[in-house]
This record gives sequence, structure tokens and C-alpha cells, in this order.
Amino acid sequence: MSPVPLPPVVNAPEGYAGCGPLLPGPATDTKPLRQRVFEHVRATGIAARADVSRALGISAGSVTQLTSDLIAQGYLCETAEITRDRREPARGRPAVSLAVVPKAHRVIGIKLSDERHTAVLADFSGTILAEAMLPTPPVRKSLDQICDETAELVTRLLAEADLPLDAISAIGIGLSGLVEPETGAVPWSPLLIGTDLPARDALTQRLGRPVLIENDANMLTLAELWFGAGRAMSDFAVVTIEHGVGMGLVVGNRLYRGTRGMGMELGHTKVHLDGALCRCGQRGCLEAYLADYALAREAATALGRNPRNQASPQAMLEALFAEAKTGNIAARSIFRRAGRYLALGLSNVIQIFDPELIILSGERMRYDYLYADEVIAETLALTLNHGRTACRIEIHNWGDMVWARGAAALALSYVTDTALGQGAVA
Repeated sequence: MSPVPLPPVVNAPEGYAGCGPLLPGPATDTKPLRQRVFEHVRATGIAARADVSRALGISAGSVTQLTSDLIAQGYLCETAEITRDRREPARGRPAVSLAVVPKAHRVIGIKLSDERHTAVLADFSGTILAEAMLPTPPVRKSLDQICDETAELVTRLLAEADLPLDAISAIGIGLSGLVEPETGAVPWSPLLIGTDLPARDALTQRLGRPVLIENDANMLTLAELWFGAGRAMSDFAVVTIEHGVGMGLVVGNRLYRGTRGMGMELGHTKVHLDGALCRCGQRGCLEAYLADYALAREAATALGRNPRNQASPQAMLEALFAEAKTGNIAARSIFRRAGRYLALGLSNVIQIFDPELIILSGERMRYDYLYADEVIAETLALTLNHGRTACRIEIHNWGDMVWARGAAALALSYVTDTALGQGAVA
């Protein structure tokens, strides 16, 4: 099965693709009308006032007043682009369109990882202005070390964009492990030495800008919801396979985090009692059979090598994949076993949440054994469908920067809430 390309946004003129969820929020959404108007314009890229009125179910007079206020505040502008209502005959002057003022705010999104940190800088419309990357030693670090590395990455990114730090309204950061988004605490992360670390407070103090922090799988899910295939979907799941195994879930067009913000830890669901040792310290986790360190551990045995002599699991995995492609039975069996465990995990996701779509993503999606037709078929065979339409499973290979784009979406959401939400100054 070949990678599935992300679909383009429909009806978006060049330069106005938009970002953010295209579907309306739940009926219980308490966002102020002006914020909902702004977010609709940002999601569609450009929109006429009449389009906004129909989409949100509010009067033309209310839209006129709200958009006038947003223009006066510097968040929306009238554009040279024009739209015409396709429901009406082509007569009279076309409606003048509205668009987001890109320079109203700028945010940074960062993905902290084992071997390299990545960052993007985005404007208020969601357009990416600059990217940066910082290689890092693949060892666990103290919170102070992570703060220093993040500060260096931000400095590189701002130099690339030729912007000062005070031009940034917020910074979103994603990392693997357990994260409490409300408090910014990290109970545990494979990147960090120690537990229950006040990561958000430390990073905010070190960077000098408001910091939002989230689990990295949620960041990738936000990237799909704001920029990818999930923009026009109400319910979908994202499963990532990289240095660990992660999952993000969108329910009702909103990211679902669980009661404490630490749900969806698919990688640490148990698939084998007293099974293989996971890096979390427990045994039998799904991650212990799928993540790179788990495959590298088995590769060392299959290839007759000492894993301690490898600079990182990546070299071992590449060697294992090459052997599998040339017909090495032991190498193939390792990938096929991992594929079967992946099928087990995906079938459990389908059985519990019944999503419309599961997106497989992450660096390990280069290894086609993990998404072979047999894996997809076994996933569906393990699921009770009873003749109903099966859950779709797609593979998206975005590349490194997509995680940081998801973190930028987190920061954009925060800035929008702050500027236009309930607590905003009129």
C-alpha cells in the first residue's frame, strides 16, 4: 500500500488555503460570536459576509457589525480577491471577501524529540514563515538542558525569519510522554530525567514568551485537524510510530484528551502479560513491540550485532530493513511480528472508538511491512463489523516539520482564545 497524499483544500484560491477545522463546533460551544466569525474566515481562507452569515446561522446585520469590529481591531481585512455566491445568478457586483490579517500575531511551534528538535514560525493565518532544526544527542536530559536546547532552536528560527522575540505571541511545544496540558507538568517523558516536572513554567521563564505544552501525538493530530485530512472530519484517530507509539483522537471535531489530559496512550496499552520490557518500566506494552528501540533490540539478535555499539537505533533499523528486503527470513519475521501487534492495537482503537478514519503516521511508516495489505486485512478481521462499512486506514508521511506545525496550531488556538475569547478585552 503506497502512502496516501493529503487532499487539497477545496474551493480555496491560491494564497488563501485557510487553516483550522472546517466543520462547526458542537452545539455547546461557548465561544463568542466574533471569535466564531474570525475562525470561520481563517478556516475557509477567504469568505464573503453572506457566506459567514449562512455558515454560522446569524443575521447579516450581526455579521456586518462583528466583521467591522474585527477589521477595526486589525484581525480581518477586506481583500482584493472576490467571491460570488454560487447559489445566485451571476449578476451585480460580487461580494467583497474577508481574510485574516497575517501580521496580527505570529506563533512558534516546536517538536522536542530524541535526535533532533524541529520548529516552525507561523503567522495568524496559519502560513508557515520559517523552519529550523537542531540535532541533539539521543540521551535523556535534565529540564534545564531541554530549556537551553529549546532556547537555541528559537534563536535559530528567529534569525531565519529576521524577527525579534517580542514579535512572537506564543510558543506551542510537543514532546513524548505523559503531559498535563492544563498545568504544563510532565509526569513522565522518555526525553527527560525525573518525574512530575514543571516543564511549561520552566520553558516560559527561559523563553520569555507564553508557552503551551502537549503530548506530541496530540500535536500530530492537531496538524491533521488544522492543515490535513481531518479538517472536514468530525471523528478520526491518528496513530504514530516513531521512537514510541502514540495516538491522538478527534471526537466531535475537537481534540479529545481525557479527564486529566493524559488519555490516548495507545503505546502503553498492554498486549502481552509479563511481555517485553517497555521504556516506561512496565512490561507487555504495545510500544515494546513496535517502537524503534524495540525493533532494534530484536534486530541486534537477528543480525548478530551488539546494540551497545550502535550510535542509535536508527542504524540498526536501516540494516534490518535492508536485510528484510533482500529476503533475510529472521529480519522479515521481526517486521511481520510488529505488523501483527500493530493490527491488534488498531483493531482495539476501532472497537473502542469507532472512528471514521485512522491515519498512520510517523517516521517508521517508511517501513512498508508495518502497513502492508496483510496488516490492514488483519486489523479489519479482528474488528466486529457485521457487514457495516469498515473503518478507513490511511498512511500519511508528512515529514519532520508536521509535528511542529501541530504545535503551532496549539499556539494559534491559544492566541485566538486570548485575543477574541471570553476573557479578551473588547
